[in-house]
Amino acid sequence: MSYPVLICDDSALARKQIARSLPAPINANIHFAVHGFDALEQLENHAFKILFLDLTMPELDGFGTLEIIKQRGINIHVVVVSGDIQPKAKERVMALGAKAFIQKPIDQAILKSVLRDLVDPAGQPATSSVAYAPVQIPTLRRRDIYMEVANVAIGRAADALARHFDVFVHLPLPNVNIFEVSELHMALRDLASNDQVSGVCQGFSGEGIAGEALVLLSDSSVADLKRLMNIPDDSDELEEVELLMDVANILVGSFLNGLGSQAEVRFFQSAPVLLGQHVSIDSVIESTTGSFHKTMTFEVSYSVDGTSIRCDLLFMFVDESLPLLDNKLSYLMEDF
Repeated sequence: MSYPVLICDDSALARKQIARSLPAPINANIHFAVHGFDALEQLENHAFKILFLDLTMPELDGFGTLEIIKQRGINIHVVVVSGDIQPKAKERVMALGAKAFIQKPIDQAILKSVLRDLVDPAGQPATSSVAYAPVQIPTLRRRDIYMEVANVAIGRAADALARHFDVFVHLPLPNVNIFEVSELHMALRDLASNDQVSGVCQGFSGEGIAGEALVLLSDSSVADLKRLMNIPDDSDELEEVELLMDVANILVGSFLNGLGSQAEVRFFQSAPVLLGQHVSIDSVIESTTGSFHKTMTFEVSYSVDGTSIRCDLLFMFVDESLPLLDNKLSYLMEDF
């Protein structure tokens, strides 16, 4: 007898971690999907018993996938495994019919507890009428590691922002790139478009790994943040600066905690520095020149539900940090 399982996640690392964490007694027959549409197609063709579902994915995210599963009346246990750990995200997936929510990176003890509630291996009927191919554990690349590590860290930052302002924060997929300085400046211009922005920079370091974080908010975002916090539109610049610093501290600190917990590094932050208020992105770029020749960046753009708030967050690591960070995360390349 076997227990058919579908794991849906765009991250090869996450798919591997879940597959390797499934306990042997359930005799799992595993298939993989890389986004929601892929999962739904497979659900139409195979009688899976359980679906492990990520939330932040291309094509169709986990929320949309759950909605369609509910609409179609597909009978399957859905366990959400996600870095998006906001309270409102958990409430939403449970309302859509998910049976459990597990925070990334996956904890095997929590997984086993969830499976005890959902699976009775001895009581499962044989599935010999359905043919399943042998599972192919995904092969990992360096970029896969960094994308998933960044995904977990941006989820921590979104959770902190969501709790502070009592909002729901939309999480897109992060971008991970290695840039020359000129390419970094082009990326910054693309982020800000033609908007006037306010920018805050904050340095960080830990065990030889160092860099700078940059938080950008458009003028329309600042105005909406002030309304969210009941700060008058005509408030003085000092109140606005304090709000910007609060947002930067929340996002940068929680992201670094998420990254540090995975790399086993304790990061220290310098005080945030205001790069400019209501200025062009070129003014911000001028303030960041001279720090980097080539840099690896983690980039994400958060938006807040029901508002025009968009916050761009970039983490830029100095060249010398990359071999150290590679070494700290090398355990993720290994089988476990």
